[in-house]
Formats: sequence, C-alpha cells, structure tokens
Amino acid sequence: MAKLYFNYSTMNAGKSTVLLQAAHNYRERGMVPYLITAQLDNRAGEGRIASRIGIGQDADTYDADEDLFQKIKTRLNAGPCACIFIDEAHFLSHDQVWQLARAVDDLGVPVMCYGLRVDFLGHLFPGSAALLAVSDEMREIRTICHCGKKATMVVRQDASGVVQREGAQVQIGGNESYVSLCRRHWREAVGDS
Repeated sequence: MAKLYFNYSTMNAGKSTVLLQAAHNYRERGMVPYLITAQLDNRAGEGRIASRIGIGQDADTYDADEDLFQKIKTRLNAGPCACIFIDEAHFLSHDQVWQLARAVDDLGVPVMCYGLRVDFLGHLFPGSAALLAVSDEMREIRTICHCGKKATMVVRQDASGVVQREGAQVQIGGNESYVSLCRRHWREAVGDS
C-alpha cells in the first residue's frame, strides 16, 4: 500500500545520504526509483542530489510552481517506477505537498520526502508544515548536539561565528554556517533565556 513519508531532521544530519541509500536499495532489487530535488538548490550541480560523504545521483528537479502530480503521472506513464524520492522537501509549497498526497492516493505510488523541519529561527518551513499535517508516516533522522543530546534545532552563523537572529529563511549553500543543537543550547545561542 502506497504512503506519503516525511523523513526530517536538522542540517547536516544525513538526509540526502539516507535518501540515496534507500534509492540504491530499490535499484539493487531490480526496481526503478524516481529521484526529484528542488531546482532552487543546485549546490551539487543542476539536477543532482549529493551527500556530504561524497555520494551522489542525478535527479529530476521541481520548481515552486510545478504541478508534481502531473510530473509524477507523466513519469509513471513513461515506464515502471517503484517509488518517488523527493529531496529538499522543505522547499515544497503547501499545494505541492497535496499534489504528492494525490499521487500516493490516486496513482498508488509511494512518495518519500526528505527535508528540514525548522529553519534557523525555529520556524517551520511551509513544505515541512504541510508534510507534518498530511504524511502517512514521519521519521526523524537523528543527529546530535555538541552536548550529546538529540539535535532538533539549527542556528546560522556568520563568517566570524556570530549567531544570526534574523535573515531570509532560505540560504542555499553554506553548510558550514549551520550548527545543529538541542533546544536548550539553541535557546542559549539565540539569547532566549
């Protein structure tokens, strides 16, 4: 039975690595996965999902206005496809998340989304909020804070290491400017006593 999955975490937790491994498992069993990533994020190159540990895979892309139900339907009409993998799912719009849900319900294909839950200010991304609301299953990909507790938050730092308390929600690239923290250390870092 097809489901909509949301695999979420903070920055640098290995979401893309987990996605690439899951897609590899499908191919290893003779099944065809369909990988899609946000056109907005081209750090690894246009239409490429890459992990910090050095593995990568070419992928199709989606933009903010694209109808993902139609994109998936077109792909399914072109030949066998066992599962849809969406990287950078936090960049999805509310409507696109519902299009993915329709693909699961009406086309019978599982859709596995991987993305951030919250931004550096502790706010949900629109795509993540919609996925938290409508996904059939949610899985947290865990990483740890410097104290050893589970990291659930992330701060953005400038070049000199000063924690940013304002700015655009989306900043492509700059993995080195993000630090994953537990909620307590995030609150300390942003000055929330």
